[in-house]
Amino acid sequence: MKYTLKDFNEKFADDDACLAFLFDQRYGNMAACPKCGVVEPRYYRVRSKKVFECKDCGNQISPTAHTIFHKSDTPLKSWFYVMFMFSVSKNGVSAKEIERTLGVTYKTAWRMAKLVRSLMLQGNDMLSGVVEADETYIGGTRKKYMQRSQWANKETVFGIVERGGRAKIRHVKSSGARVLLPEINRDVQPGATINTDEYGSYRSLKHMGYSHTTVNHSKLEYVRGAAYTNTIEGFWSQLKRSVDGTYHAVSPKYLQDYLNEFAFRYNYRTQPIFPVLVLQAGRRVS
Repeated sequence: MKYTLKDFNEKFADDDACLAFLFDQRYGNMAACPKCGVVEPRYYRVRSKKVFECKDCGNQISPTAHTIFHKSDTPLKSWFYVMFMFSVSKNGVSAKEIERTLGVTYKTAWRMAKLVRSLMLQGNDMLSGVVEADETYIGGTRKKYMQRSQWANKETVFGIVERGGRAKIRHVKSSGARVLLPEINRDVQPGATINTDEYGSYRSLKHMGYSHTTVNHSKLEYVRGAAYTNTIEGFWSQLKRSVDGTYHAVSPKYLQDYLNEFAFRYNYRTQPIFPVLVLQAGRRVS
């Protein structure tokens, strides 16, 4: 299944269509008016505002309240189009691209992109079956003669991928066992088979109730039967190409937001992403 630009324009032709969609998502199954108590109330659109009003008591409801659109003057169709851009791009969407496409300021474009990423959550379901775990490093620059380690000044990212399933990607403090093992324990069900390289932080996995197999990359061993980490390595390749080519640099403060974006896109790779995003957008945010 695909969700094309033609599909988008047919369903969300203007701001009114976008607002009506949000109202249906949030209040379409309302049993009674919260103010007057009328059963199956009828609400009509107030044209001068982004609100709907109860026919019986005049109670007004704003479908955009406490969502990512809250108190935004940017047209709703522009918001929806940014979500569409994120849904059809494999390499991410930069704020500068949004600025050029919509004709908004960079500040507005950056905020829109940040809020759309806030919808792209990884979920709390645990992974099972056969999974692959690996760590990588993003960002930073190595200053010659000043940094002892090639990983100095870089951010550590840990990933777990379920073969044929979902991914969990985290920005972590370090690649030590005290950091990585609790991440695995939180995200992977006991009894699962975990494939890793021979990095020392994974040596205790068998004592934690997992079946642990390894490949020795230092000896150029990348596949041994069903033992390999090619799936997670492929995810790292896509992530790093996208960060380098689209975003160029990501600050540690917001790195997890970008990791969520690429994990979300990976987890919904078998279905159109845009319908999932707009459903998330209609939900209340704190």
